[in-house]
Amino acid sequence: MGLSDKISNATDKLGGQAKEAYGDATDNPDLQAEGQGDQAKADLKQAGEKVKDVFKG
Repeated sequence: MGLSDKISNATDKLGGQAKEAYGDATDNPDLQAEGQGDQAKADLKQAGEKVKDVFKG
């Protein structure tokens, strides 16, 4: 996994955590769910990159 991919995935995950926290603070379940979804997408992208690394190495 390249450094830019790691940074991008970490940024996506942090953004999702921020959305979820803001949704919690404002009692907005839609924003909470969107934040959780963003985090899940970031986790899936990270897992996919790790699988690619296994087959490269």
